[in-house]
Amino acid sequence: MVQLTMDLIAKNAGHKNRNEEDFGQYLQKITHLNLSDKNIDSIGDISFCKNLRVLYLYDNQINQIQNLDFASNITHLYLQNNRISSIENLSLLKKLEKLYLGGNYITVVEGLDKVGDLRELHIESQHLPVGEKLLFDPVSLNSLAKSLSVLNISNNNIDELEELAVLENLSYFKAVDNRLKNMKDLEVVLKKWTKLRRIDLTGNPICQKPKYKDRIIVQSLTLESLDGKEIQEMERRFLMNWKASRAARKKSNERMTDEHAAIVEF
Repeated sequence: MVQLTMDLIAKNAGHKNRNEEDFGQYLQKITHLNLSDKNIDSIGDISFCKNLRVLYLYDNQINQIQNLDFASNITHLYLQNNRISSIENLSLLKKLEKLYLGGNYITVVEGLDKVGDLRELHIESQHLPVGEKLLFDPVSLNSLAKSLSVLNISNNNIDELEELAVLENLSYFKAVDNRLKNMKDLEVVLKKWTKLRRIDLTGNPICQKPKYKDRIIVQSLTLESLDGKEIQEMERRFLMNWKASRAARKKSNERMTDEHAAIVEF
């Protein structure tokens, strides 16, 4: 059992004793702390690290997010591949921009309603109970609506996206290896995501749908990359012209049908 404490930092930070500063002063100055893969199971008191901005704690055994209230300057928090089951105790991290939680045991995306400036959320590959999918708390989603630009929810048994439509500032969305299969559901969120630049849905049943790629390119005019492949502007123009031509033919056929019906009625 290993707890993240000042002693552990002292052993791993490579601090060299200097006459002009003691270890406490050193702790108050550090901005980056990397304690990944140290078999840490809990976060203890490291409140001396007042200026900490980037904290690497991935590949450990941590089961709870705690004792980070002091870290008001943290912008990047790496907690992937631990044993965390709940997103909690982050409300005082007002400057948090990037949160990495992939490979944990989280079943509900929640507890983010006070993290107003979060730009990236990586929550892929959770160890979910058999047959269950990752769920999203509407309060947290609404709080992230204007700030979140990157969302990775890959490999979480997700089968629908409509509730994510509120994330109006998404520029990169990754949902690889889920269970998405409804094209209309996808088109609903694409209409809302007007700043989307990249989307990756590789490994979903929806990718096998007829005209899958064409429909997405036509629906999202800001999209630059689909499933890891760049969208060529010439391709987009061709598809847009084809769509316009098809719509014109449909309208013409409807008009002819109406005229024919009017003649018959007369």
